[in-house]
Amino acid sequence: MLHEKYNQKTKFLILICLSIAIVAGFSSAIYHGSANAQNKTSIESTGIKSTTTNATKINIVLVHGLWADASSWSKVTPILQDAGHKVIAVQLPLHSAADDVATVKRAIDLAGGPVILVGHSYGGFIITNAGYNNPNVKGLVYVAAFAPREGQSVSTFPPLPKEFEGKPVLIFDKGGFAYINPALFHDFFVQDVDQAQAKVLAVVQKPANISGLVNAKSGPSAWKQHPTWYEVSEDDHVIPPAVERMFAKQMNATTIALPSSHASLVSHPTEIAQLILNATKGITK
Repeated sequence: MLHEKYNQKTKFLILICLSIAIVAGFSSAIYHGSANAQNKTSIESTGIKSTTTNATKINIVLVHGLWADASSWSKVTPILQDAGHKVIAVQLPLHSAADDVATVKRAIDLAGGPVILVGHSYGGFIITNAGYNNPNVKGLVYVAAFAPREGQSVSTFPPLPKEFEGKPVLIFDKGGFAYINPALFHDFFVQDVDQAQAKVLAVVQKPANISGLVNAKSGPSAWKQHPTWYEVSEDDHVIPPAVERMFAKQMNATTIALPSSHASLVSHPTEIAQLILNATKGITK
């Protein structure tokens, strides 16, 4: 009899313990499920916030000109990156204008929208064409650059300044690709930097297939579709400053002028970077 009472009491205690364990386990599951849901929501919210922040940044595609390469933007690029922008400095083949336009279009696609296109010198001809009817492009910045109307070519505009007439400014390889004569590179292209830096720039210059570039006619102009900014180099020996001012005026561009050689992106990188940053702010207003 005593034994039966003991067994019943033991069974009762076991049932109570099991009940408590089940309730505790159920409560724990509810708590952890709720906590996981809250954590998931928190993580997802953070991810959305981060994506939104990145999406508000303007991407920048830099396009060099003739007798240069993408490294000519090396002083400008870190300033733009430090401001939070994704930057692509395109390497143009310089074999034909069509190839160069196609190269920049691929860079625009790679960068994703929204994009500011920046062109130096002949690079202005390229962004004028690459940016036309491109939904990712939101603005154009011209740095001592060509900004042709439809049907115009680089050869449409005035030739070399008088002080360089008759001088062997260009030298050609066997394939017909042209270089600026290293002996004249400093005085012609970038007279406002020291000789040592000019020598390096002369070494890294990309040869250009002149016949396939300067005679190519422009298609419809992207600058008729987008806000524009222009930098006039007042001491330019490659494109006459008067021609640069004409380009800026015909586009109704926001314009600055610098006491610079043709290569203002090299000799005045801070001012050029600021012009580009101003453009990124201008298209978001």
